[in-house]
Formats: sequence, C-alpha cells, structure tokens
Amino acid sequence: MDVRLEKLADVLVNYSTEVKKGEWVGILGDVAALPLLRVVYTKVLEAGGNPSLMLHDEYMERQFMRLASDEQVAWLDPSQTLYYNEADVYIRVLGGTNTRAMTTISGARVQQVRAARRSWLDTRLRRSAEGTFKWVGTLFPTEASAQEANMSLEEYEDFVYAACFCDKDDPKAEWARLGELQQAKVDYLKGKREVRCVGPNVDLTLSIEGRSFVNSHGKRNMPCGEIFTGPVEDSVNGWVRFDYPSIVGGRAVSGIELKFEAGKVVHATAQQNDELLQAQLNTDAGARYLGEFAIGTNFGINRFTGNILYDEKIGGTIHMAIGMGYPETGSKNVSAVHWDMICDMRNDSAIYVDGELFYKNGAFVL
Repeated sequence: MDVRLEKLADVLVNYSTEVKKGEWVGILGDVAALPLLRVVYTKVLEAGGNPSLMLHDEYMERQFMRLASDEQVAWLDPSQTLYYNEADVYIRVLGGTNTRAMTTISGARVQQVRAARRSWLDTRLRRSAEGTFKWVGTLFPTEASAQEANMSLEEYEDFVYAACFCDKDDPKAEWARLGELQQAKVDYLKGKREVRCVGPNVDLTLSIEGRSFVNSHGKRNMPCGEIFTGPVEDSVNGWVRFDYPSIVGGRAVSGIELKFEAGKVVHATAQQNDELLQAQLNTDAGARYLGEFAIGTNFGINRFTGNILYDEKIGGTIHMAIGMGYPETGSKNVSAVHWDMICDMRNDSAIYVDGELFYKNGAFVL
C-alpha cells in the first residue's frame, strides 16, 4: 500500500472529522475509490466509530437520470433520510472513472434530480452549522481525473497527495499550521462591511456586514485552503468573468460571465454549454444569488485540474458559488444549487476591504 494513502485516511478520520467512539460514521464513496474506502473503514473502526458504507456507481446514476419517472425522482430513500437526520459523521470519497459521464444528460434533468434531493443537503448544512454533523469530502486519484488534469496517473497521485500534505511527515500538523495563518485573516475581516474586487476579470462589490468568514483548513474538504463567507444576498453589484471551466453533472461549462444587480444575476453567458448555465440559474429563486465568496490559499495547488475540489483552492484565486449558502457564515440564501466558479486574481488584480487594500495580485498584503 502507498503510505500516502494511509496518511490520507488518517487525516480524514482523526483530523478532519475526529471520529469518536460510538459515533455513526457514513462512508460514501465511488466504486473506483475502494482502495481508500477500505483504509478509511479500518481507521473508523480503530477510532471506535460505527461505519456505514454507501457505494456510488456512475452507471447506475446515469440509468437513474435516464429512466426514472417523476415519481421515482421525487421518492427519497428513507435510509438516506434517516442517515442525514441522525448520523454523526459524513466522509465522502469521490473517484469517478469518467469525468464526462453525464455529458448526454440534459441540464434540466440534472437539476430536477438535485432539487428532489435538496432536503438532504439542507439537513446536512443545517446540522453542520449547529455542530451536530461533522463532514469531509476528498478525492481518490483515478486515471480519469489524471487525464482531465493532463497528467499521468503517477504525476496526478503526486499532485493529490502533496495538495493534502500527505507527502509530509505529519500532515495533521501541516493543516493545523495553515489554519493558524488563515485565522489571522479571518480575525481581520470580522466586523468589516464591504469587499470590492477589481481586475481584468472582475469589477464587483459585495457586502459582508453581519457575516462571518470561515477558516477552512482541512476540516470540511481535503485538500483545503480557503477562507469563505456568504455575501449579503441583495448586495452584489458588478460583473465577473470566470477564467476556468466549471464542471457540473459531468459537463464542462466554460467562458462564464455574470452580471449582478442588487444581488441578482441579471445577465449570464457561457461560451460552452450555455444551456446548462441557464438551467442552473433557473432552478429556483436562490440560484441567481451568491451563496459563497471565497479566497483560495493553497499554493500547493498551482494548476487547473478540472476538479473543483482542488481548483477552488488554487492560491491566488477567488471563487464564488451561485445558490445555497453555508448557514455558519450567516448566509440566508436557499437553493438546490451550489455551483463554484473560479476567477484568477494573480495579474493586475486587487481586493479592497472597507476601502483598504487587503489583497493584491494573488497575495494578502494585510
């Protein structure tokens, strides 16, 4: 076994979620991620947790998208509902074998299924904000993900484990150290009112008054490295162009530009798969408002890979998500959508907080 796999499982169980004796731990994973799922399962048992293994398969998901009637889409598995209502821990391991598996599925169909399952997401986010549900998501490196990132599998494995600090002697200590650095930025932002982002790809203002920034240092996503908040819903004004493609439901949407007025997306275009962008925005009322604004801080992630788990953390970028906000930030936006989009801030770009320069060309100045 690759020792880095052992380290990653240890981080997920004993750092990110801190599994305790007697806790109900859901281990949700793609079939291709079985090598990591096995080690995570073992670590949960060693920590005294009670594991429930829930496997996901791309073929069956496609069949559901293609064949399920409206009644079948609306039906929610009672065992899953019970899990989200009562379990203590959620560990999600992605590991698909085809990053374009849903290409032929319409955007409207994808959103119909997501909207039907929204109550599970609402429950998970609510309980997480209450502190009664610990969760983390990660990715097991597969040939498909490596190909998407234009790397060999061996190169991609090195990239993934380095981004998770699993190439270090003590990954947990490395994540704790990053957390301390980010906390200083979170402390500075407490009580501030307005953020303005300017640069070749953005001219946007938003209010953070009464909102909290969250220090994300490996407790929710692995890898991590970001600080994020939920903007005041009706405060966003201006425009933004997203440099990198955003992938949803196995389909890449590229060349996205959004214009906001009083918080709402009033104009949106995409150079590729514009139909899917419009379907996302029209899912529900909350889908046209921002649920998240974040700054990526993981400089170990220095290239685009086509996977949002990594790409949104790229040091020197910001990202925004239309749709559902995280309650712990103070966000009140509710939607079946939460879709992250990335904007590069490393060239001739800046972030001002209450008129004071906070960030320039991809680096904090305060």
